Amino acid sequence: MNIKDIIEKKLSEVILNVFQLKDIKLEIQENKTEFEGDFTIVTFPLVKQLKKNPESIGVELGGALTEQEDLFESFNVIKGFLNIKVKNQLFVDNFRSVSNDFDTIEKKNETVMVEYSSPNTNKPLHLGHVRNNLLGFSVAQILKEAGYEVIKSQIINDRGIHICKSMLAWEKFGHGETPESTHTKGDKFVGNYYVEFDKNYKKEIAELIEAGSTEDQAKKDAPLIVEAQKMLLDWENDDETVRKLWKEMNAWVYKGFSETYKRLGVDFDQVQYESNTYILGKDLIQEGLDKGILYQKEDGSVWCDLTDEGLDQKLLLRSDGTSVYMTQDLGTAVERFKQNNIQKLIYTVGNEQDYHFQVLFKILKKLGYSWADQLFHLSYGMVELPNGKMKSREGTVVDADELMQEMYETAKSITTELGKLEGLSDDEKEVSYEIIGLAALKYFMLKVDPKKKMLFDPAESVEFSGNTGPFILYTYARIQSLLSKAEVDYKEISEVTLNQHEKELIMLLTNYKTVVAKSAEALSPALVANYVYDLVKAYNSFYQSNVILKHEDENLKKFRLNLSDLTAKTIKKSLTLLGIGTVDRM
Repeated sequence: MNIKDIIEKKLSEVILNVFQLKDIKLEIQENKTEFEGDFTIVTFPLVKQLKKNPESIGVELGGALTEQEDLFESFNVIKGFLNIKVKNQLFVDNFRSVSNDFDTIEKKNETVMVEYSSPNTNKPLHLGHVRNNLLGFSVAQILKEAGYEVIKSQIINDRGIHICKSMLAWEKFGHGETPESTHTKGDKFVGNYYVEFDKNYKKEIAELIEAGSTEDQAKKDAPLIVEAQKMLLDWENDDETVRKLWKEMNAWVYKGFSETYKRLGVDFDQVQYESNTYILGKDLIQEGLDKGILYQKEDGSVWCDLTDEGLDQKLLLRSDGTSVYMTQDLGTAVERFKQNNIQKLIYTVGNEQDYHFQVLFKILKKLGYSWADQLFHLSYGMVELPNGKMKSREGTVVDADELMQEMYETAKSITTELGKLEGLSDDEKEVSYEIIGLAALKYFMLKVDPKKKMLFDPAESVEFSGNTGPFILYTYARIQSLLSKAEVDYKEISEVTLNQHEKELIMLLTNYKTVVAKSAEALSPALVANYVYDLVKAYNSFYQSNVILKHEDENLKKFRLNLSDLTAKTIKKSLTLLGIGTVDRM
């Protein structure tokens, strides 16, 4: 229990004893004024109920609180705000408690599945996937830290007309090339043929229009699209040649994806493939028809009427009996709950799909699945770059690998210029450039509330001051340097009189688990990111204002080293929740 929680509990008891009022919660803030006191209690909510002025309420409340001699030392009331000074020992005891419980996680006995990434196998991962992966992975880490069992999953869109376009283009224009023969990463190799298809398809459309076709007709009649559609039918009919090519090209892509995921530092416990799930859901549709929950139109198509929910009518099966994305998503959700003992399922998908998930959850609820209430869409805003920066060769999509490489190069350039890594071996420097570059990228992406659209500025993200990953890493490295010079065993926590800087640090350190719990509830890594930034700022303020290694008082020196040690551990653990590594020297 942190200090604020202890005060809150005691405050409720005092309000009940003194004023005979139950279930009253007063706001407690850390005192940032020049008036003495560690916390400020806002008394105004009691004014109406007690019909007294705030000053007299504050005096009465402050007097009752300071009678609790083991907790409170003194109080003052300024315009109805009650400032209360907490006993020094409470801070020390709380620090000791947090140190002892640092690695303890209270288990929730609940399993959550977090889905993220969900790429297509016709192109490499891009900037949008970077935010998606970082967000999904970080939320999974935070949920684990909050005590949940977590299953990290992704569904790969590995079938459909877009996949056939890449396959057909390779057949026609590839001349037997492979990723190995061209020294090209597998996902980029296949993505290049998707671009090649589009280029030749547009050329055929132009030729047909010139010959007298309308644009719409030309798009349908162009030989390449006709062949691609036939290839898709052949795939669905299990044609051996098409399936063999499909497996080979997808294998190239998966190898490329795994390299990107490894560098980005994300992983998965389960992987599903649309080629296995696209037929799921049809049984559910029949069941819904039998129960009268769904209805069929004259053309044979099946729909769900959601107008009573404020939504529209949703197509679930086409007139020819083929499924749509919604059908697959219904089947996949049911399958996941069948195969896993999960209580929650979180979909990490951009906000352009908000409506899709509203509909999905409502239909599952209508079909009678009680767990539909435990489905969540972690909706996030799009990420953009300043114009002209880090555009890929096509000039439209920012490639994930190129982005990470650019961050590595930028980190290398800046750290070399500032002389931050002098004295390290070349290998150690290389590792540091990678960690710093990716810390800059990840922290900048995750410090923004997921719901907000964001502008990622690579240059700003790598700065060594301000709310950035490198600034936080630098503080962590500074503490490691300090601890390495300590020539005393500081592990025992001493009895000392604390100053304001030390108290502020302790309050932040005792807040860590509360922040994790709130972050898990809100599915927002931004709360952890901004917490660790506040912690780093408070530590730097403490470091600059207090003598540590050269202090004459051994007890105080040991306590400050202990405080530094727990701060470093908390920084490292917070960064781990964001998928960020640390460096010991910078």
